[in-house]
Amino acid sequence: MYSSARHSFPRIALAWLCLFLVACGGQQQRQQQGRSVINQTDAAVDFSGFWELDYSQSDNIQVNLNALVRDLRQQNQQRAQAAGVYQQSASGMLIGGPGTTNSGASVLGLAQMAELITQSQLLEIEQDTHDITVKREEDFALSCEFYPGQYHTVETPLGREICGWDRHQLIFKMLLPEGLTIQHVMSLGPDGQRLNIATTVISDRVTSPFTLNRVYVRYEPQDNGYSCKMTISRGRVCTTEAQ
Repeated sequence: MYSSARHSFPRIALAWLCLFLVACGGQQQRQQQGRSVINQTDAAVDFSGFWELDYSQSDNIQVNLNALVRDLRQQNQQRAQAAGVYQQSASGMLIGGPGTTNSGASVLGLAQMAELITQSQLLEIEQDTHDITVKREEDFALSCEFYPGQYHTVETPLGREICGWDRHQLIFKMLLPEGLTIQHVMSLGPDGQRLNIATTVISDRVTSPFTLNRVYVRYEPQDNGYSCKMTISRGRVCTTEAQ
Protein backbone atom coordinates (compact mmCIF):
# COMPACT_ATOMS: atom_id res chain seq x y z
CA MET A 1 0.00 0.00 0.00
CA TYR A 2 2.64 2.49 1.04
CA SER A 3 5.42 1.93 -1.50
CA SER A 4 4.35 4.87 -3.67
CA ALA A 5 3.56 7.02 -0.66
CA ARG A 6 7.15 6.99 0.54
CA HIS A 7 8.31 8.95 -2.50
CA SER A 8 6.09 11.90 -1.59
CA PHE A 9 7.03 12.15 2.09
CA PRO A 10 10.39 13.92 1.64
CA ARG A 11 8.42 16.99 0.52
CA ILE A 12 6.50 16.90 3.79
CA ALA A 13 9.66 16.40 5.84
CA LEU A 14 11.43 19.18 3.95
CA ALA A 15 8.49 21.54 4.51
CA TRP A 16 8.47 20.74 8.21
CA LEU A 17 12.20 21.31 8.51
CA CYS A 18 11.75 24.68 6.80
CA LEU A 19 9.03 25.51 9.32
CA PHE A 20 11.48 24.59 12.08
CA LEU A 21 14.03 27.05 10.73
CA VAL A 22 11.46 29.84 10.48
CA ALA A 23 10.26 29.13 14.00
CA CYS A 24 13.77 29.28 15.41
CA GLY A 25 14.43 32.59 13.71
CA GLY A 26 11.07 34.15 14.50
CA GLN A 27 10.44 32.88 18.00
CA GLN A 28 11.81 36.05 19.60
CA GLN A 29 9.51 38.21 17.44
CA ARG A 30 6.24 36.72 18.63
CA GLN A 31 3.64 39.18 19.82
CA GLN A 32 0.73 38.35 22.09
CA GLN A 33 -2.59 38.53 20.25
CA GLY A 34 -4.92 37.85 23.16
CA ARG A 35 -6.11 35.30 25.66
CA SER A 36 -9.30 33.29 25.69
CA VAL A 37 -10.97 32.32 28.94
CA ILE A 38 -11.44 28.60 29.62
CA ASN A 39 -13.98 27.05 31.96
CA GLN A 40 -11.93 24.22 33.41
CA THR A 41 -10.26 24.58 36.80
CA ASP A 42 -6.54 25.13 36.31
CA ALA A 43 -4.07 23.25 38.47
CA ALA A 44 -0.50 23.99 37.46
CA VAL A 45 1.83 21.01 37.75
CA ASP A 46 5.58 21.43 38.11
CA PHE A 47 7.28 19.73 35.14
CA SER A 48 10.71 21.20 35.92
CA GLY A 49 13.74 18.97 35.54
CA PHE A 50 15.59 16.71 33.13
CA TRP A 51 13.78 13.92 31.30
CA GLU A 52 14.82 11.04 29.06
CA LEU A 53 12.64 8.99 26.73
CA ASP A 54 11.49 5.56 27.88
CA TYR A 55 10.91 3.51 24.71
CA SER A 56 9.45 0.58 26.62
CA GLN A 57 6.48 2.65 27.79
CA SER A 58 6.06 4.83 24.69
CA ASP A 59 3.81 4.09 21.72
CA ASN A 60 5.03 2.06 18.78
CA ILE A 61 4.46 4.11 15.64
CA GLN A 62 3.76 1.08 13.43
CA VAL A 63 1.09 -0.21 15.80
CA ASN A 64 -0.59 3.21 15.86
CA LEU A 65 -0.34 3.52 12.08
CA ASN A 66 -2.01 0.13 11.64
CA ALA A 67 -4.81 1.25 13.97
CA LEU A 68 -5.28 4.45 11.97
CA VAL A 69 -5.50 2.52 8.70
CA ARG A 70 -8.12 0.19 10.20
CA ASP A 71 -10.13 3.19 11.36
CA LEU A 72 -9.98 4.85 7.95
CA ARG A 73 -10.90 1.60 6.21
CA GLN A 74 -13.95 1.28 8.45
CA GLN A 75 -14.94 4.89 7.72
CA ASN A 76 -14.60 4.18 4.01
CA GLN A 77 -16.76 1.07 4.18
CA GLN A 78 -19.46 2.87 6.19
CA ARG A 79 -19.59 5.72 3.67
CA ALA A 80 -19.73 3.30 0.79
CA GLN A 81 -22.49 1.28 2.40
CA ALA A 82 -24.46 4.43 3.15
CA ALA A 83 -24.21 5.37 -0.52
CA GLY A 84 -25.19 1.86 -1.59
CA VAL A 85 -21.88 1.37 -3.38
CA TYR A 86 -18.84 -0.64 -2.32
CA GLN A 87 -15.62 0.92 -3.49
CA GLN A 88 -12.16 -0.36 -2.79
CA SER A 89 -8.64 0.37 -3.98
CA ALA A 90 -6.53 -2.26 -5.68
CA SER A 91 -4.66 -2.79 -2.41
CA GLY A 92 -7.90 -3.23 -0.50
CA MET A 93 -7.15 -0.29 1.79
CA LEU A 94 -8.27 3.25 0.96
CA ILE A 95 -10.21 4.63 -1.99
CA GLY A 96 -8.45 7.99 -2.01
CA GLY A 97 -6.00 8.35 -4.85
CA PRO A 98 -2.97 10.66 -4.94
CA GLY A 99 -3.90 14.18 -3.89
CA THR A 100 -7.25 13.14 -2.39
CA THR A 101 -8.43 12.74 1.19
CA ASN A 102 -7.08 9.61 2.93
CA SER A 103 -4.63 8.78 0.17
CA GLY A 104 -1.77 6.46 1.05
CA ALA A 105 0.67 9.37 0.82
CA SER A 106 -1.41 11.54 3.16
CA VAL A 107 -1.85 8.80 5.77
CA LEU A 108 1.80 7.80 5.77
CA GLY A 109 2.88 11.44 5.77
CA LEU A 110 0.74 12.12 8.85
CA ALA A 111 2.34 9.25 10.76
CA GLN A 112 5.86 10.13 9.70
CA MET A 113 5.29 13.76 10.63
CA ALA A 114 4.25 12.64 14.14
CA GLU A 115 7.38 10.50 14.40
CA LEU A 116 9.58 13.36 13.22
CA ILE A 117 8.31 15.87 15.78
CA THR A 118 8.42 13.43 18.71
CA GLN A 119 11.94 12.09 18.20
CA SER A 120 13.57 14.13 20.99
CA GLN A 121 15.14 11.73 23.47
CA LEU A 122 16.08 14.28 26.12
CA LEU A 123 14.08 17.20 27.56
CA GLU A 124 15.07 20.02 29.88
CA ILE A 125 12.08 21.85 31.37
CA GLU A 126 12.27 25.21 33.12
CA GLN A 127 9.13 26.47 34.83
CA ASP A 128 8.11 29.27 37.17
CA THR A 129 4.83 30.85 38.25
CA HIS A 130 3.69 32.02 34.81
CA ASP A 131 6.17 30.59 32.28
CA ILE A 132 7.40 27.25 31.06
CA THR A 133 10.06 26.35 28.49
CA VAL A 134 10.43 22.79 27.22
CA LYS A 135 13.86 22.42 25.62
CA ARG A 136 13.82 19.42 23.30
CA GLU A 137 16.95 17.69 22.05
CA GLU A 138 17.53 18.38 18.32
CA ASP A 139 14.32 20.41 18.13
CA PHE A 140 13.13 23.93 18.91
CA ALA A 141 11.79 24.63 22.39
CA LEU A 142 8.13 24.86 23.35
CA SER A 143 7.34 27.86 25.53
CA CYS A 144 4.18 29.15 27.17
CA GLU A 145 3.16 32.12 29.29
CA PHE A 146 0.17 30.99 31.34
CA TYR A 147 -2.33 32.53 33.73
CA PRO A 148 -5.23 30.99 35.70
CA GLY A 149 -8.37 30.42 33.65
CA GLN A 150 -6.89 31.50 30.33
CA TYR A 151 -5.34 30.18 27.17
CA HIS A 152 -2.45 32.22 25.82
CA THR A 153 -2.54 32.88 22.06
CA VAL A 154 0.23 34.32 19.89
CA GLU A 155 0.78 34.77 16.17
CA THR A 156 4.09 33.54 14.73
CA PRO A 157 5.57 33.34 11.21
CA LEU A 158 4.27 29.74 11.21
CA GLY A 159 0.70 30.46 12.20
CA ARG A 160 -1.14 30.57 15.52
CA GLU A 161 0.08 29.06 18.78
CA ILE A 162 -2.25 28.41 21.72
CA CYS A 163 -1.20 27.11 25.12
CA GLY A 164 -2.52 26.82 28.64
CA TRP A 165 -3.73 24.52 31.38
CA ASP A 166 -6.67 22.17 31.14
CA ARG A 167 -6.97 20.95 34.71
CA HIS A 168 -3.67 19.15 35.42
CA GLN A 169 -2.59 18.96 31.76
CA LEU A 170 -0.58 21.56 29.87
CA ILE A 171 -1.60 21.96 26.22
CA PHE A 172 0.41 23.35 23.32
CA LYS A 173 -1.49 23.71 20.05
CA MET A 174 -0.04 25.00 16.76
CA LEU A 175 -2.32 25.89 13.85
CA LEU A 176 -0.10 25.78 10.77
CA PRO A 177 -0.64 26.48 7.07
CA GLU A 178 -2.02 23.90 4.65
CA GLY A 179 -4.62 22.62 7.13
CA LEU A 180 -2.07 21.14 9.57
CA THR A 181 -2.55 21.23 13.35
CA ILE A 182 -0.10 19.89 15.95
CA GLN A 183 -1.05 19.46 19.60
CA HIS A 184 1.09 18.39 22.55
CA VAL A 185 -0.62 17.46 25.83
CA MET A 186 1.73 17.11 28.82
CA SER A 187 0.73 15.27 31.99
CA LEU A 188 2.69 14.09 35.02
CA GLY A 189 2.39 10.66 36.60
CA PRO A 190 1.12 10.31 40.21
CA ASP A 191 4.64 9.82 41.59
CA GLY A 192 6.02 12.79 39.65
CA GLN A 193 8.68 10.60 38.03
CA ARG A 194 7.04 10.01 34.65
CA LEU A 195 6.01 12.57 32.06
CA ASN A 196 3.61 11.69 29.24
CA ILE A 197 3.46 13.84 26.12
CA ALA A 198 0.58 12.95 23.80
CA THR A 199 1.30 14.46 20.39
CA THR A 200 -1.57 14.61 17.89
CA VAL A 201 -1.17 15.60 14.25
CA ILE A 202 -4.31 16.65 12.35
CA SER A 203 -4.48 17.24 8.60
CA ASP A 204 -7.39 18.26 6.40
CA ARG A 205 -6.19 15.54 3.99
CA VAL A 206 -6.87 12.71 6.50
CA THR A 207 -10.24 12.26 8.22
CA SER A 208 -8.78 10.95 11.50
CA PRO A 209 -5.92 12.39 13.60
CA PHE A 210 -2.73 10.51 14.43
CA THR A 211 -1.53 10.43 18.05
CA LEU A 212 1.74 9.24 19.59
CA ASN A 213 2.32 9.01 23.34
CA ARG A 214 5.92 9.49 24.46
CA VAL A 215 6.79 8.66 28.07
CA TYR A 216 9.78 10.30 29.75
CA VAL A 217 11.44 9.50 33.09
CA ARG A 218 13.45 11.83 35.30
CA TYR A 219 17.23 11.67 35.28
CA GLU A 220 20.08 13.71 36.73
CA PRO A 221 22.74 14.79 34.22
CA GLN A 222 26.28 14.09 35.42
CA ASP A 223 29.51 15.63 34.23
CA ASN A 224 31.48 12.39 34.32
CA GLY A 225 33.00 12.35 30.86
CA TYR A 226 30.21 10.25 29.36
CA SER A 227 27.39 11.16 27.00
CA CYS A 228 24.39 8.85 26.99
CA LYS A 229 21.32 8.71 24.77
CA MET A 230 18.49 6.32 24.03
CA THR A 231 18.32 4.52 20.69
CA ILE A 232 15.62 2.35 19.21
CA SER A 233 17.93 -0.49 18.18
CA ARG A 234 20.31 -0.65 21.15
CA GLY A 235 18.53 1.05 24.03
CA ARG A 236 20.73 3.28 26.20
CA VAL A 237 24.11 3.96 24.54
CA CYS A 238 26.95 5.82 26.25
CA THR A 239 30.12 7.16 24.70
CA THR A 240 33.22 8.80 26.15
CA GLU A 241 33.47 12.56 25.69
CA ALA A 242 36.73 14.39 25.20
CA GLN A 243 37.70 16.28 28.35
